[in-house]
Amino acid sequence: MDRNDNLAEQSVFFNSSEAAQSDAALRILRQLLRNFPEATASRLVGDNINEFEIAAPTFTLLIKDPIVLRQLVFGRSPLPLADGYINGLIDVEGNFFDAVAVKRYFEHFDFTLGQRWELIRDAWRLPSKARSFTNTQFDAHKHDANFDHEHTRHSDKAAISFHYDVSNLFYKLWLDQEMVYSCGYFESETDTLDQAQCNKLDHICRKLRLKPGERFLDVGCGWGAMVCWAARHYGVQAHGITLSQKQYEYAQARIKDEGLSDRVTVELRDYRDLVGENVYDKISSIGMFEHVGLANLPVYNATIHRVLKTGGLFLNHGITHDEDGWEKTIATQFINRYVFPDGELDMVSNVQRGMENAGFEIHDVEALRPHYAMTLRQWVKRLEERREEALQYVSESAYRVWRLYMTACALEFEAGGTGIYQILVSKRGSEVLPTPLTRTDIYTGPFAR
Repeated sequence: MDRNDNLAEQSVFFNSSEAAQSDAALRILRQLLRNFPEATASRLVGDNINEFEIAAPTFTLLIKDPIVLRQLVFGRSPLPLADGYINGLIDVEGNFFDAVAVKRYFEHFDFTLGQRWELIRDAWRLPSKARSFTNTQFDAHKHDANFDHEHTRHSDKAAISFHYDVSNLFYKLWLDQEMVYSCGYFESETDTLDQAQCNKLDHICRKLRLKPGERFLDVGCGWGAMVCWAARHYGVQAHGITLSQKQYEYAQARIKDEGLSDRVTVELRDYRDLVGENVYDKISSIGMFEHVGLANLPVYNATIHRVLKTGGLFLNHGITHDEDGWEKTIATQFINRYVFPDGELDMVSNVQRGMENAGFEIHDVEALRPHYAMTLRQWVKRLEERREEALQYVSESAYRVWRLYMTACALEFEAGGTGIYQILVSKRGSEVLPTPLTRTDIYTGPFAR
C-alpha cells in the first residue's frame, strides 16, 4: 500500500462532520508532503481530537490539532509549525534538529493555481480555533502593547527584561560556569563548553591588549563574566552596564563573592546615558549591539566613541546576517515574536561602515560562525538534559521557545545565513599605534588564567 492509499482510507472512526474534517486534513497533508523525501502522513485517533503524524527517517511530528494545517495553508509559511510546537499543538519525537530543519522545505514549496484552490477549500473545512492547549499558551504578543519598536529607553529596557529576566537559575542550568550568553571560542572540536567560554573571554582580553590599571568598560555586561575575568586575570579597573535587573543582581553578588569589589563595578544603565568623554582605555560589547536597532547604531557608535580615550581600543562582538537590513521574514518574525522583541541584524559590511563613519579605525575582523553553531548545539543538549529542572523555573511553553530558538539558530549558523564577527577598532587621533604590527601576541604564550 503506498502512502496516498494509506492516507485515503482513514476516516472510518469519525461521524460525518469529523470525517469530512479528517479527510480535508489528510488531503492537505498529502499535498504539503508530496515532494518531502521519505515522509509519510497518517492520522492517529484520540479522544475527540484529530491527531496527524508526519514521519521521516529520523523524527516524527505529531500534529495534535488540525488548526495547525489550516494556519499553514492560509499563512503560507512554516511559522504556524513553530507556534504549534511552542503552544503544545505539535510534539516532536526523535532528532529535534532534523525536525526543525523541515522549515526549509516548507519555506520553498509552491503549488499550481488549481492545487492552491484545493488547499484553501480544504482549509476552510477545518476548525478556525484551537481545540485545546496541552501546555500553558506562551504569550507571544505580550510585548506588542508595551514596546513602541522605536528603541526608546523604555522599550529597550522592556525588551531586555522580556528575554533576560526569565530566571537566573534557568540560564544557569545550561550555560557554562562563567555564565556567558554568547558564542564560545573552540580551539578544537573536543573543547567543553566551559573551556570554550574561558577561551573566548581570554581571547577578547588579548585582542584588547588589556594592561593592569587600565579603565575597562563592558557594554551589556550580562551576569558579569567579562568584567570579572578582565579584573581577575589582567588587573584592570572594570565597569559593566546592563538593563537587566536580574543580571545586575547576580553580577553584584558575584563581584562580592569573588572578592573583586575594589576592582569591578556594575550598574543598571542605558548605553546612551554613559557620561563623560575620554573615560575608558578599552571597551568591549559582546552580544549586545543586536538589541540596539539599526536606526540607533549611529548613536551607539557615537556614544562608544565619546567615552573611549583617543587611541583606545573597542571590540564589538555581534551577530550579523547575509541580507541588507532587517526585513520581515519567517526568521525575523519568529525572533521578534518570541525571543528578542526589538532585535535587529545587518550585514557585517554595513556594521563596519557605520563604525568607520563614527571615526573608528578598523584593525581586525574575525568571523566566528562555526563557533556559535557549536555553542548552540551544546546549549540545546544541556537544556534538554535538564528539562525537568528547567520546568521548575519556566513554563513548558517557555522551555519550548528556548529549545526551538537555539536549535533553529544553530542550523542557521551552519547554513551560513547568520554570522558573527569580532571587530576590533581604535579611536583615531593617537600618534602611537594602538596594536602591535602583527597578531602574534594574541596566539602565543600560555593563557592568563
